[in-house]
Amino acid sequence: MELSKIPGGYALDKELNSLDRFVLDYVSVLDREKIGYVIVSGYVAILFGRSRSSEDVDMLIGKIGREKFFKLWEDLSCKFECLNTRDPADAYDEYLLNDTALRFSYPGKFIPNMEAKFPKKPLDFWTLEHSQKVILNKRMIRISPIEVQIPFKLFLGSEKDIEDAAHLYEVFKQRLDIGLMEDFARRLDVEKEMRRFLK
Repeated sequence: MELSKIPGGYALDKELNSLDRFVLDYVSVLDREKIGYVIVSGYVAILFGRSRSSEDVDMLIGKIGREKFFKLWEDLSCKFECLNTRDPADAYDEYLLNDTALRFSYPGKFIPNMEAKFPKKPLDFWTLEHSQKVILNKRMIRISPIEVQIPFKLFLGSEKDIEDAAHLYEVFKQRLDIGLMEDFARRLDVEKEMRRFLK
């Protein structure tokens, strides 16, 4: 894996796994439809070399109206299927507008799947607005800033999440904006947990 800092994010060259290829396939549709998005949570650590499995990828998408969502649904349906519902109106009204994620996978498969939802909390909106680009083998995806991802993983608090946070800190410790990371640690009330990473 070769990682370098570039304006607005990172460039990463590595051997792609099946989850990477799934993510690239999915975000290519969002890019084509000009839908803003940010990938958050476990896949970010996996992207940067964390060796663990994951059945889903978590994503926030920018809020869009029904007409634009129906067009996105049509485009996604060429390569993916929704695991929640077959009805785009139901998907929009009963899921997205009710803060419930939609799950998309390749047809006939349950995993991996993309779990996509609208932003709800202030941190969601901030993360979407300040997403970082990753040029992955010359193709772009957008991820949560690492300075947010690490304290958020500590906030979630499971053993898996803490190991994700530790992995990201080890990979990025020479490139982090420590002040920004500490600010989000305060907001999420994980300052104590953060101190052990900053020793």
